[in-house]
Amino acid sequence: MKIMQRAYDFDKTIYDGDSTQHFYFYLLKHKPSILRYLPYQAFWFVFFILGIIPKTQFKEKFYHCFRCIKDIDKFVLDFWKEKKSGIKKFYLNQKSSDDIIISASPEFLLKPICGELGIELIASQVDKKTGAYTGENCYGEEKVKRFREVYGDKHIDEFYSDSLSDTPMAEIADKAYVVIKEELVDWEEYKPSGIKKIIKIFTAKEFFRFLLIGGFTTISGIVFSMLYSIRFNVNLAYVCGYITSLFLAYILNSIFNFKEGLSIKKCAKFFVSYIPNFIVLNTFVYVFYNLLHWYKLFAFISASIIGIPVTFLLMRFFTFGKGNK
Repeated sequence: MKIMQRAYDFDKTIYDGDSTQHFYFYLLKHKPSILRYLPYQAFWFVFFILGIIPKTQFKEKFYHCFRCIKDIDKFVLDFWKEKKSGIKKFYLNQKSSDDIIISASPEFLLKPICGELGIELIASQVDKKTGAYTGENCYGEEKVKRFREVYGDKHIDEFYSDSLSDTPMAEIADKAYVVIKEELVDWEEYKPSGIKKIIKIFTAKEFFRFLLIGGFTTISGIVFSMLYSIRFNVNLAYVCGYITSLFLAYILNSIFNFKEGLSIKKCAKFFVSYIPNFIVLNTFVYVFYNLLHWYKLFAFISASIIGIPVTFLLMRFFTFGKGNK
């Protein structure tokens, strides 16, 4: 009888959650000294979000905290004693010794649990003492490359993953499934829910870059508004400061966020995308300052942080036309 050859992603596929995240929080709980690396990690996160460094390099920087864990193998073993209950029931019910796990998580982290399950593993090669990578992050197309390096033309009957980023692996399998908790959905029939689409938009690097740029331009707008208020009334000063900061926001988003050249047409569309935001914010300035009599700086700040999601969506889909990407 022919044994069915199955390949699986690991995190959120056969394991309920992200094992690397869970391991990091486990280390925080038992080795809180790694918190000293947080400023370093945050610094390189900004570089990653801005597109200055690739994902693999950012992960190396994040895993830098492994340097202070002398007995990391023991931590990994203890971690899986606590977390092995996270292996999903659907997988345990169909598990075979010929199963192949192919994951972007560090190999040293998944090796003990895969060994206990008696299954094969391909994962990112990460030095557990330094966090340095040997080769690329095992993600997307890299998974197919790594699979072929290890198994050649070996046939895959079924492939399972929680993410469409694994489409390259799904394409080399006879059948593929998207795993949602314990539910299996045919890959070809799977359509992300509206909530998942919204979550994806607001967890994408574009949105984080928008927030960073928005934070900078918001501060500049407040500064300009305060300067203009020396010569003009508060409401007019806010309008002038807002318009000035918009020019700066357009330039920064074009260059750093959406990687597109500057043009008068897109600049005009950028300003149009901010009209709803402009109306909402000026309404709040009127309410906070004219009606509630807040100090003008607090009125500017409070108004500036309202309407961020709406503005981002309008800019993403209308100004820069990223709806289909």
